[in-house]
Amino acid sequence: MSDPRIETEQDATRPLRDDIRFLGGVLGDTIRDHEGPEVFDLIERVRIEAFRVRREEVGRSAVAEMLGGVDIAVALPLIRAFTYFVLLANLAEDIQRDRRRAAHTTAGEPPQESSLAATYRKLDAAALAGAEVADLLTDALVSPVITAHPTETRRRTVFDGQTKITELMRRRQRYADTEPERADLELGIRRQVLSLWRTALIRLARLRIQDEIAVGLRYYELTLLDVIPAINAEVRAALRSRWPGVELLDRPILRPGSWIGGDRDGNPNVTADVVRHAAAQAAGVAFGRYLRDLVELEKTLSQSARLVQVTPEVAALAAAGYADPAAHADEPYRRALHAIRARLSVTATAALGALPADGIPDADASPYPTPRALLDDLDAVDASLRASGDGLLADDRLAALRHAVETFGFHLQGLDMRQNSEVHEQVVAELLAWAGVHADYPSLPESERVELLAAELRTRRPLLGPHARLSDLAAGEVAIVRAAAEVVGTFGAEAVPNYIISMCTSVSDMLEAALLLKEGGLLDPGEPDGPPHCSANIVPLFETIEDLRAGADTLAAALEVPVYRELVSAKGMRQEVMLGYSDSNKDGGYLAANWALYRAELDLVDVARKAGIRLRLFHGRGGTVGRGGGRSYDAILAQPAGAVHGSLRLTEQGEVIAAKYAESGAAHRNLESLIAGTLESTLLDVEGLGADAEPSYELMDDLAARARAAYARLVHETPGFVEYFRQSTPVAEVGDLNIGSRPASRKPTNSVADLRAIPWVMSWSQARVMLPGWYGTGSALEEWVAGDPDRLATLSDLYRRWPFFRTVLSNLAQVMAKSDLDIAARYAELVDDVALREQIFGMIRDEHARTLRMHAAITGYDELLADNPSLAESIHNRFPYLEPLNQMQVELLRRLRAGDDSELVKRGILLTMNGLATALRNSG
Repeated sequence: MSDPRIETEQDATRPLRDDIRFLGGVLGDTIRDHEGPEVFDLIERVRIEAFRVRREEVGRSAVAEMLGGVDIAVALPLIRAFTYFVLLANLAEDIQRDRRRAAHTTAGEPPQESSLAATYRKLDAAALAGAEVADLLTDALVSPVITAHPTETRRRTVFDGQTKITELMRRRQRYADTEPERADLELGIRRQVLSLWRTALIRLARLRIQDEIAVGLRYYELTLLDVIPAINAEVRAALRSRWPGVELLDRPILRPGSWIGGDRDGNPNVTADVVRHAAAQAAGVAFGRYLRDLVELEKTLSQSARLVQVTPEVAALAAAGYADPAAHADEPYRRALHAIRARLSVTATAALGALPADGIPDADASPYPTPRALLDDLDAVDASLRASGDGLLADDRLAALRHAVETFGFHLQGLDMRQNSEVHEQVVAELLAWAGVHADYPSLPESERVELLAAELRTRRPLLGPHARLSDLAAGEVAIVRAAAEVVGTFGAEAVPNYIISMCTSVSDMLEAALLLKEGGLLDPGEPDGPPHCSANIVPLFETIEDLRAGADTLAAALEVPVYRELVSAKGMRQEVMLGYSDSNKDGGYLAANWALYRAELDLVDVARKAGIRLRLFHGRGGTVGRGGGRSYDAILAQPAGAVHGSLRLTEQGEVIAAKYAESGAAHRNLESLIAGTLESTLLDVEGLGADAEPSYELMDDLAARARAAYARLVHETPGFVEYFRQSTPVAEVGDLNIGSRPASRKPTNSVADLRAIPWVMSWSQARVMLPGWYGTGSALEEWVAGDPDRLATLSDLYRRWPFFRTVLSNLAQVMAKSDLDIAARYAELVDDVALREQIFGMIRDEHARTLRMHAAITGYDELLADNPSLAESIHNRFPYLEPLNQMQVELLRRLRAGDDSELVKRGILLTMNGLATALRNSG
């Protein structure tokens, strides 16, 4: 008798299998028609053989042998074919997830974890007092920050084509096979697939910073302009209905940010003009949307003065609308909205230097001084509609516009500035020397540096005059900060809300940044008897494990400097600290880095409590587990008690941005999960350790030390490791992928320390080792347990009770499930030194097996993804597409390194990298 559970699962996944089969057939037809039957037949044979490998009917060498001598002219369409197979499978999986969610809702099942509906249930059950909630949510903020870190390998054209096919596939499922509409849609899908096949997958030129700015802003037009304000309104209404009489969330909780155009750490392409461009382009998106909405509102709010009565405020606005008194004389709302659009047109023209579409040319009106003034006029229209019983009209487009203006202002998003502390030191030394303050600032000990900088922050005297002669570096840095001050003067303080100091290790690092902000016009030292004020938060970024350990002491010492504490006080006693996930992982390995971050948060929370400040943490997470990736909701709940406290910021990078924010449904789910996690972590006890907290922390101290030692033995202490890494992965080729404007290394060296985290992680991912996401963890766990069943039981108990430990092991399982050491062994064969190859790959293989054993022993799961069946299914489905791409990449790397440096071979390698990044769905 068949198992009904299996049949039910098969029924649930049948639409996915049908979609993949249909899309694969369309792609196959396209390839056969345009590349010829010989190429198509080879692709089919390789695909079938890869399926046989997955079913273990043949050995892993089967596909490699088929591809070993393939001509490069045939290899290129083969690589493109499997890349597009994966891309189409990805969109089929996205559609399937939406089907399952819809089925879940239709069945009346309880709301899913990470949804706001589930969070509200938990809050209702907790019976919290309104005053407590109001205190904990004071100045609440959830801010996803889009960065230009280059891990999105898809071109925009390819992305747009994929989006169109997705929409056509969604519409196709509404019709039966026999309905003519379905045939029309399938023809449209064939056209889009053909267009993709004729489109180059990789760029010929590296992205410019201006391109990255445009790419980041496209997500606002796609989804964020609609989704973010709607969520803000929903959350505010839901919380206020639960605690009436308490004015919760006086500002929108969800406010986005960006690094693109402001992050100049290691990116010489960010200049003063780029800062101005980034801010103006963002503001242009906001103004354009508001003007567009006002045009639509003028069309729809056509009420006649003969039928409705308006408030005096709207009557005054109507009197200012249209130069011709006879124009819409009987339609006060149209006239009022025209007056608002005229003022906004003047505002936009003054700020942007040009009139946006839907603006009124040569409008005779005064500009809005602030977004609040615009909102006041919109609120007046809202109040008038409600007073005449037309609230239903007010709740539509007008409400959406009001929520958008409240959320985005005139700036759209906060543009963070970032620079490395070493650069600050060089620039400040030059400024002090030029001004005659001190000829050799770098020679000063820390205490004297702090004393000198604190004194300079008190004086209103600038260090530079109009004719100062500076190095290109110093002149560029000062110009950038001055450009940021111009942006603040035009769009308001929220346009440049934060200044981040990379590799911050000391109080002087923080004060040097403050002095540069003063010289650029963002920090005002105040009147002789008044406190200083800085429009931007000064944010130290602690990145290495040592810096994370010392971070709390650095912050405590900074708060003891009177002038710095006054700056924090002027910000409402709010201090933001950024934590770096990427460099700490590259420095000490997965487990050590994760625990260093947790420990740093515990220490920072303690310092904040003792100093009487409100701490906000900014998490510099990447897309992969090796760079802090994983489910954001779980990551938030895994924070220590007090670390969230109503607010957090986190980076969103590369391919993760598209996965989360390119489609409205996905954007809504991901953003609400951030808020759900923030509310739960702030208002509920989610750590779950109770009196066992300190012993658990001590246990993790021990595990982290063991894991770091195991990681160091491989990465930092094994002679020849860097050479092995460079020969056994495509790291040298990552820099040629043209996926971002930043160089692959901070400095032109062969050191792992100087290599950026993205190429480090991406290279291990391509080679299917995934080393940054697990290495060292197995050794630590095995050494600590040492065969003791009681110790193993302790770890199993922590896995069940402690969100942090559970998330660490869950993320580890996700990344290890994408590893494949049989494939990795093929990459290892690229290493010339046989002894080195066998030594290092042997260490990797042994640690991999050790980690698998310990994961199974602690969790009780025989399979890595037993608790995540949807991901397990996804990896299983895409295996036949990964196999040929990996095998082809190894083959082409071998040819390149044997001397065949033809452009076609290089292009083939880059195509395989693109395909593997698409297949793995998070590359860096």
